[in-house]
Amino acid sequence: MPQLESRLFLVTDRHQTSGRPLVPLLQRVLTAASPTVQIRERDLSVRDLVALAREVQAVMRSRTSQLLINDRIDVALALEGAGVHLRSNSLPVSVARRLLGARRLLGVSVHTTEEAVQAELQGADYIVLGPIYETPSKQMFGPPLGIHTLEKACRLVRIPIIGIGGVTASRAREMRRVGAFGVGVITAILGAADVESATRELLDAVTLLP
Repeated sequence: MPQLESRLFLVTDRHQTSGRPLVPLLQRVLTAASPTVQIRERDLSVRDLVALAREVQAVMRSRTSQLLINDRIDVALALEGAGVHLRSNSLPVSVARRLLGARRLLGVSVHTTEEAVQAELQGADYIVLGPIYETPSKQMFGPPLGIHTLEKACRLVRIPIIGIGGVTASRAREMRRVGAFGVGVITAILGAADVESATRELLDAVTLLP
């Protein structure tokens, strides 16, 4: 069973980089840490998504970072070793696992503790749960779940849980203290003026607990 290696989980959105090109920005991130990178560029054609993923994979080769493709098993299979991150309303995890195989990382977004339990039972390697805190990028999923929902989910499942939504360094520490494996971010890194410092601060928050 593949293992999620980094406690820092970076979701891409090239529209939230303050106008800066995505790939060079990721190169800067990788000078500070080796996060898991989920490519989530929903408006790209398959051809353009594959091209972007290959660019990202090329800059990640010198690091130990894991690469995930959002919801596109076909694109992941076109790339050496890439995993897949499923939306909450996508294919069932069990079906995706049969298509993807046992050796590639497979995770899923969930928004309730019940969905988290089901994802584990169906064979997910990890879960992204959120939004934990208020955040504009997750408003479509309703009000924030809160830290107590995260804590409950962490008690109910054994696979790693990544908390996402409104993450700051102090909130990252709070999520780790209630049992989260790590945290997921978009603009906390990609929108930061000093990308390297933001990355290091978040990495310290999820790895250097008191």
